[in-house]
Amino acid sequence: MAYPTTRPATWFVTGTSRGLGLELVKQLLDRGDNVAATTRSAERLDAALASADRSRLLPIEVSLTDEAAVAAAIGSTVERFGAVDVVVNNAGYGFLAAVEEVTDAEARQMFDVQIFGLWNVLRAVLPHLREQGSGHIINVSSILGLTSFPGWGLYCAGKYALEGLTESLAAEVGGFGVRVNLVEPGYMRTNFLRTESLGLPSGTVAGYGSIREMTEAHLAMPGTQLGDPVRAATAIIEVAVSGKAPLHQLLGSDSYSLARARIDSLSADVEAGRELAYTTDIPPQS
Repeated sequence: MAYPTTRPATWFVTGTSRGLGLELVKQLLDRGDNVAATTRSAERLDAALASADRSRLLPIEVSLTDEAAVAAAIGSTVERFGAVDVVVNNAGYGFLAAVEEVTDAEARQMFDVQIFGLWNVLRAVLPHLREQGSGHIINVSSILGLTSFPGWGLYCAGKYALEGLTESLAAEVGGFGVRVNLVEPGYMRTNFLRTESLGLPSGTVAGYGSIREMTEAHLAMPGTQLGDPVRAATAIIEVAVSGKAPLHQLLGSDSYSLARARIDSLSADVEAGRELAYTTDIPPQS
């Protein structure tokens, strides 16, 4: 799929009222691209955009878990701009708790946003992309979709699911002219680790003192993260415009270092388990 060069590209971006999504919308509008921006609060998005030119903006207040509403949002985007060229699935939030502390409701809510809401977007937009024979889907994962930390089990579960879904999707739709990428940021200097974007358990369990310490450390982290959301948004635009990024595009030196460590650890595990793995084959017939 070639990025449009004879007309403004049309982007459909979720999770746009703060953080990386907001910065991406600002840069796209500055470029003169068309942007359909979904958010839970159009008022908050409007205030955050300040003096930005809104002539190519279609703000859409929608719950991504409402399949019919998501389909209508895609339809409105096509009606307004004539096409959808790039989809960025960015909506999400963090959650810090021991696995034992996560309630059924908290787990289901995470997957509703990070997986089932995203799946609603994919089901709604893919018919358009297949029909036009072009398009680009960029799913915003995390370095915690490739590795894991204690206390991040629920968030990792959602991002690991996103990684598997996206790898399958990429193999399925390439023949239709649709490109697919994952971007995996490290720690970025956004509101992600503030309480408006970070879920905490409704109840805690005695004995997980290390998780409480990790929670306090993360709540104190904003303002010290290495990642720059402005540069990250620019990188996402480059992924779409160039069409040359690998399926897994890391963002941030911390993300790169953690990914390399995970590869080494996984490789060591694979080799350590090789002997037992081979014992489960059916022996060849003599």
